[in-house]
This record gives sequence, structure tokens and C-alpha cells, in this order.
Amino acid sequence: MPFNIISISGDFYGYIPFGDIVFYITEFSAIFFIVVMFFTLVVYFTKPEKQLESQIGSFDKLNYVSLEELKVRRLMAIICGICTAFAMLTGDLFNYALFLAVIGIANIGIVSAVKKEWVLNAAYHYGIIAMISSLPLFGGAALILAKTGTLSILELAKGHYDLLFQKILYAVGMVGETGVAPFYAAKAEMFRAPGAPYILMIHLSSLLIVIKTAEILLTI
Repeated sequence: MPFNIISISGDFYGYIPFGDIVFYITEFSAIFFIVVMFFTLVVYFTKPEKQLESQIGSFDKLNYVSLEELKVRRLMAIICGICTAFAMLTGDLFNYALFLAVIGIANIGIVSAVKKEWVLNAAYHYGIIAMISSLPLFGGAALILAKTGTLSILELAKGHYDLLFQKILYAVGMVGETGVAPFYAAKAEMFRAPGAPYILMIHLSSLLIVIKTAEILLTI
């Protein structure tokens, strides 16, 4: 496969090395980084919604987010946003997998303070899926390293490697970590929890991670 990072990700502006961690800047990664950081600032400065819950045979009621719950959920949403933002920039498959794992933990943390049984059950089921999915995710990265000798996306994009099985394994791990279809049912009830924009951070991180993973797998 030819070196195609420019054709997929737009113009390549350079990279920023931090020891073993290397961030590469393209049009694709820069735009997504800015979008996620903007939404993270929105999460930090806004107050959570009041969720209206319809009642049969009585008056509707508003679900409020308490101060203690707000602190935990806001912190987890900010962590999720920061990890998602830097996942957009990272140029290493292993570091990208680490960011995915932290995003999965943060997604559970966003709803962990909600005192509703169905929400906590959904978070528990999603947590099990995420833990199981870490095996193909990191296993796929390990197999790519064993076959090519590198985990650098830039170096992999330059090579001519047959990585179909490894890519499939890596993609399966990503699907489980983000909880998208067919695993979406495991965390669907999490979104019934009150407290946007914190809940929306789960949607945003999952969407951008799916797009970024597709970009990475097409690049290498």
C-alpha cells in the first residue's frame, strides 16, 4: 500500500514528539482536536439539564443533578474529552489503544454517580464489553508490532504490509470499547440518565473514535 496519509487525512503539517508519544498534525486531526476541545470547554462551563420525566396518573417531575453528582460527572466528561482530543492526534497505535481504554472508563464514570438502577446496570454491561474488547484491541496492536516491527502510523503508512487480520482484530476491539453496534444495546440505557451535556460527550467520543479508527486503518 502506498504512503497515503496525505490523501486520506488532508495536508500533513508535521509531528510533535514527546519521547515515545508522537502527535502528528494533519487537516483531519487538527480539525477534530479543535472540535473536541471546544466541546470539552462547553462541558466545563455549562450547567447540566433538568430532565423532565413523565408520570402516569400524576404530575410530571424534573430530575435534577445534585452538586456531588455534578462534580464527578463533569470531571469524567472532561477526562473523556481530553483523551478523545489527543486520540485524534496520536501517531502510535498502542497510545491510541490506551486513549480508547481510558475513554471507555470515562464513559462509565460519566453515569456512575447516577442513582438509577437501569442506568447503572447498563454501565455495568458496557463495562464488561469494554474489558473483553481490550483483548482484541491490544492484541491487534501487538500482532501489528510483531509483524512490522513498529506501531508508528507514519511508518506503517510507508510500508507494504498485509495486515488484514490485524486490522480486523483492532477494529473489533474499537467497536467494543466505544460500544457502537452491535454492542450499542449494552449501553443504550445509559443515555436515559439526566445531565446533558455530559451524556453527549459519550456520543461525541464514540463518533469521533469510529471515524479516526477508520482513517488509521485505511492509512496503514
